[in-house]
Amino acid sequence: MAQAYDVIVVGGGPGGYVTAIRAAQLGLKTAVVEREHLGGICLNWGCIPTKALLRSAEIYHYMQHASDYGLSADKIGFDAAAIVKRSRGVSGQLNQGVGYLLKKNKVDVIWGEAAITKPGEVKVSNATKKAFEPAPPVPKGTLGEGTYAGKHIIIATGARPRVLPGIEPDGKLVWTYFEAMVPDKMPKSLLVVGSGAIGIEFASFYHTMGVDVTVVEVMPQILPVEDEEIAALARKRFEKTGIKIHTDAKVSKLAKGKDNVTATIEMGGKSQEMVVDRVISAVGVVGNVENLGLEALGVKTDRGCIVIDGYGRTNVQGIYAIGDVAGPPMLAHKAEHEGVICVEKIKGLDVHPMDKAKIPGCTYCHPQVASVGLTEAKAKEAGRKIKVGRFPFMGNGKAIALGEPDGLVKTIFDAKSGELIGAHMIGAEVTELIQGYVVAMNLETTEEELMHTVFPHPTLSEMMHESVLDAYGRVIHV
Repeated sequence: MAQAYDVIVVGGGPGGYVTAIRAAQLGLKTAVVEREHLGGICLNWGCIPTKALLRSAEIYHYMQHASDYGLSADKIGFDAAAIVKRSRGVSGQLNQGVGYLLKKNKVDVIWGEAAITKPGEVKVSNATKKAFEPAPPVPKGTLGEGTYAGKHIIIATGARPRVLPGIEPDGKLVWTYFEAMVPDKMPKSLLVVGSGAIGIEFASFYHTMGVDVTVVEVMPQILPVEDEEIAALARKRFEKTGIKIHTDAKVSKLAKGKDNVTATIEMGGKSQEMVVDRVISAVGVVGNVENLGLEALGVKTDRGCIVIDGYGRTNVQGIYAIGDVAGPPMLAHKAEHEGVICVEKIKGLDVHPMDKAKIPGCTYCHPQVASVGLTEAKAKEAGRKIKVGRFPFMGNGKAIALGEPDGLVKTIFDAKSGELIGAHMIGAEVTELIQGYVVAMNLETTEEELMHTVFPHPTLSEMMHESVLDAYGRVIHV
């Protein structure tokens, strides 16, 4: 064997590299196996580059509405290639940063594809299939093919776009999020299949850039995991700007032309056809569990994900899993925290298991959507008696000064204990505000403690205070 490690992490995405760094901090000899991109999907083709694209769209939007702020802007336009170049540059910079952090923490990077041949052993071979092109060249003089010993093997292989029959992506006319991030030109019309975070973010980006966008969702509401009231407000706002939305609808077939696609959409018991330039398939993701040797080892999986406990442990001793490959919610920050819990438990520290009820979710559309904990419907389904508070952006001075008066902050409390059990927001910068409620929930804060907290003025965060006050009949500014 080439080398022996205390921990081998398979996958260098956000979950994998953070896990490896924390393991090294704890004094564990650690290696990461990666086949092409440090930072994984999130940094290279997901979270980060999409936010760069959305930032360009946001600035373009404000330039178009300069007169609303007493300003003038003439000959407003954009260069699609330059927007994409900036997005790729942001990812490239951070990719290099991950490599530096691993080196700084003395984590070995092993380049190639990993298979677990038995507990405690990983075989690495040259990567034959890559998710993105072009992949950067493997640095010279680094570790690669070989068999490596690892007392603890942590699988962090992430996920890939789900493919549904009849709407298979081809990379040209029918896109996944990979192609959607690097358009050579803006299409005139676009169909987005799926209205989760990925679908809605792309719908928002392309619509802002002047594309005629239609969204089709099989569920009764867009943003299906969000609170019904917040999702309804989001839909109203999107449709007001011109995005067309069909819920309780299904794309049953795509017929590809030379430079367009004819989509058959079923809704209300009827079918209709729509011709668009491009289609984005955003129907979710599926865990990368293949070719790891899991079946031979008897590692339990369920619906394409590895089954784990609250500490990342699988049913096979010495083998762990974290992040997207270990199931929902498939979020980078969940993967990172899950990995830290996993290695701290391996080290023998006193650590709490993962509590998925306290993981925030964010959608970076315009307006933004953010949430944590139970929705109003889920709380009622659980049989809890609740108190609900709401505060509109229109009642907040900072929101009006920003020219962002559309939005809502909603809080849900257990009526008996006063425990904050859910928070849901739509509006400007709510993805930055939600962490306040996440901290509060993690500290098991009650409504009384939140009501006695002093929030700065003038800020958007004041609405968080007012929403709590509203739940208990003490709201001031509405």
